Amino acid sequence: MTLPRRVHVSGPLGPYAAGFRAELERLGYSPWSVVFALQSLAGLSRWLVARGLRPADLSSAELERFVRERRGSDPRRRTTPRGLPVLVTYLRELDVIPVATRFVADDRLARLLDEFAAFLIEERGLARGTVWYYRTTARRFLQPLVVGDDAGLPQVSVSTVRSFVIAESACRSVGSVKNTVTALRALLRFLHVRDYLDGSLADAVPAVAGWRHRPLPGIPGNGEIAALLGSCDGGSATGLRDRAIMLLLTRLGLRVGEVAALTVDDVDWRAGEILVCGKGNRCERLPLPDDVGCAIADYCRNGRRRSGSRGLFLHARAPYQALTPSAVSYVVTRACRRAGLPTVGAHRLRHAAADTLRRAGAPLFEIGQVLRHAHPVTTAGYGSVAAAELSMVIMPWPVGGAR
Repeated sequence: MTLPRRVHVSGPLGPYAAGFRAELERLGYSPWSVVFALQSLAGLSRWLVARGLRPADLSSAELERFVRERRGSDPRRRTTPRGLPVLVTYLRELDVIPVATRFVADDRLARLLDEFAAFLIEERGLARGTVWYYRTTARRFLQPLVVGDDAGLPQVSVSTVRSFVIAESACRSVGSVKNTVTALRALLRFLHVRDYLDGSLADAVPAVAGWRHRPLPGIPGNGEIAALLGSCDGGSATGLRDRAIMLLLTRLGLRVGEVAALTVDDVDWRAGEILVCGKGNRCERLPLPDDVGCAIADYCRNGRRRSGSRGLFLHARAPYQALTPSAVSYVVTRACRRAGLPTVGAHRLRHAAADTLRRAGAPLFEIGQVLRHAHPVTTAGYGSVAAAELSMVIMPWPVGGAR
């Protein structure tokens, strides 16, 4: 099967074909993937001509209609044309087609959410991911309440706050509801500070029942960690990447977001240190253990694709961009499957790193320094001792004798 020499793109999107091809090649797409994406561009351009539309008319609803009509003409076709997502992103970045609106509520709600996000960044100094989560929570809470262009929010009351929390707790885990409650309190404080509410309702948000020292799921032991590391194929680029990630999680106890945020500039090879940017926008330098440094160097030399991205760990398929936190978590999930072990969350490996230090005799404050905790009480949650270990120091129950 030979590669077509040329894909002819006519119509209103024709002028963007050459630039789109160059962008696909820069992102590392294979020649066939470039052809499929250009064919999607040509098909979309012909569809615009047939419907008498301009590129500026290509809203999200029109794109959905294009996909439905294309699939309806031939049921054997893919659900989404190949290359269409990257095409839409490219055209939106050039302002050729309108940007999709994340929040479909009225302008009043959109302005309020923008103001809330700006407040979190400028006044609170929160990280981008935290701001996104708080804003998403605020949208779920406010969307049924914001009406018209009223100056205040008369619908917000103690009952609406508590009803929202109860509804969220019915479909979320305890940890997720705790995060939602924190975001809701931040929103209510913002509304009071900016005079959208006469009084602060932050104290009306009910607390979520949860116990800090509740029994934890099993922590992977040394044998299980060795099996996870051994499941990474050292002969493939993906295996080299996954092994380096697993070592960062198990030896340094990094969070998935911290691993995803690493760049090639964060590794100081001469000093043997790595710069980690964690919660609260705190950036700290950690010593780079020899085995972790060797795994990262092996990946950079033999597995990492040359790409315009400065992210340290890249996707194995085009576009070769930095991994997201969810992708890092999936690295652990795949390793568990390959090793034949029960699936554990990536954060359990952070607990495993703390448990290894504890077993080696490290005091709690040293474990907190490695994990970069701001408060000792946080580290205490990582210092749980298994019942089997405690049984070694339990004195035998006296049998018989004087009472």
